[in-house]
Amino acid sequence: MSMANAVQEYARTLTLRSSTHYRVGPFTVRYNPGWELEYANYAIPDRDAEPTADDVAALVDAFRERGRLPRLEFLPAWAPAVEPALLAAGFTVENRAPLLVCARDGLRAPKPVDGLRIAVPVTDTEFVDAARVQHHGFGGAGEPEPGTITWLRSAAAGDGVAALAALDGAPAGAGGCTLPVDGLSELVGLAVAAPFRRRGVGAALSAWLTERALAQGCRAVWLEPGDADVERIYASIGYRRIGEKVNISLEPASPGPERD
Repeated sequence: MSMANAVQEYARTLTLRSSTHYRVGPFTVRYNPGWELEYANYAIPDRDAEPTADDVAALVDAFRERGRLPRLEFLPAWAPAVEPALLAAGFTVENRAPLLVCARDGLRAPKPVDGLRIAVPVTDTEFVDAARVQHHGFGGAGEPEPGTITWLRSAAAGDGVAALAALDGAPAGAGGCTLPVDGLSELVGLAVAAPFRRRGVGAALSAWLTERALAQGCRAVWLEPGDADVERIYASIGYRRIGEKVNISLEPASPGPERD
């Protein structure tokens, strides 16, 4: 199996292990009841799935019944018939995101950042600080949702990884790695607080998380960078492209004009 397909199988397997996942036709849906963030709620098609129009309509209904945006993340080559079926139903491609991977022999040390301390959160305050950095880093306002804190606690307590970076004592970055499956783990939720960006915090935190996951027995860590600038940061510490994933969603229909 190619590394790209292994990553897709990893994402599907981890979703199937979640107690809150559900199935709709040839789709497995990752559902987080306490976390409305769109990136935490999405469907993955079965390999070589060929969904009917009724399958897609049922999937849309299932998302909307739970108050979530109908959304999927998958490798097009994993199930070539799925994207055309979704586009025919009105879905729109958000982006085509590269998949990056770093193996044990590829990780490179980033430039040191004076005053930076990276550690696993331990106290309630540290978990809230980490969740707040992530929440604001991904465009949220106010306090983080309970699901963000729950995920960080789960990663820190289990076989995953969670980290809070502090620069001169202030929360500067946060992120984690998911539970390993067949030697793979995903680096997710990495965010740097706005006042500390472009100072090397992201590269240092990414390398710390990757090294810790590899030290815990993973053969490789994978991720999806947010944009080309972020991809360059990951490339600087040893991540390389292995494929491309499509992120696709169905926005709510715009209301029609009011009538007198």
